[in-house]
Amino acid sequence: MIKLLFMGKIIGVANQKGGVGKTTTAVNLASALGVLEKRVLLIDADPQANATSGLGVEEVNFSTYNLLEHSAEATKCILPTSSPNVDIIPSHIDLVAAEIELVDRENREYMMREALKSIKDQYDYIIIDCAPSLGLITINALTAADSVIIPIQCEYFALEGLGKLLNTIKNVQKIHNQDLDIEGLLLTMYDSRLRLSNQVVEEVNSHFPEMVFETIISRNVRLSEAPSFGESILKYDAESKGAIQYIQLAEEVLLKNEKLVKN
Repeated sequence: MIKLLFMGKIIGVANQKGGVGKTTTAVNLASALGVLEKRVLLIDADPQANATSGLGVEEVNFSTYNLLEHSAEATKCILPTSSPNVDIIPSHIDLVAAEIELVDRENREYMMREALKSIKDQYDYIIIDCAPSLGLITINALTAADSVIIPIQCEYFALEGLGKLLNTIKNVQKIHNQDLDIEGLLLTMYDSRLRLSNQVVEEVNSHFPEMVFETIISRNVRLSEAPSFGESILKYDAESKGAIQYIQLAEEVLLKNEKLVKN
């Protein structure tokens, strides 16, 4: 029997360190998958709501806060975006309160997983942009996810905190979600002219040889400009290095997940 390994896969993009290209990756990977004709839902699970504004969404009535609180159906929280084939569940500053409000709830770590059950099969991929912390919202995202992408910037202290994140993932696997897989480590903010960038690439590949994506995301001015226009890099400048690299990353993800497997 031959089966296809895809349909409604949930991928979290997580790192408790800020400024590592997490939201940039979530937004542009979602957009690249959309350009490659996959039906994609982006969930902004960060109270800073950068993924929401980065795709030009301004008016938010229902958000990830309502999704986690179960105060609105998942379908009510979904908005279209200007990126082809990409919808979003936006974030709002209210999401900060969810961290506190969920503490006393029964099954508090499973709120997102439960909320997504009704819509999971409507999408090929669901990408969750996690908050830069290892709090309850991120635990919810990892409990709901099938796998996680970890962006690592090619800078000093790149591996600092990675051990803590991998331990958190192990704990989530042990207690809440034994099927959680590491989709891959993604090297970001790479500058080929810097010796340090090349050292980080070597170090990450030597420590985690099987886990690192071949695609490396370079430092790119167009990539950092795009969010201020409320656009993904593919809409803002499809010919830029950043756009090409995120298409390559999306192709790598598709190759891994949609290969034919013989049973």
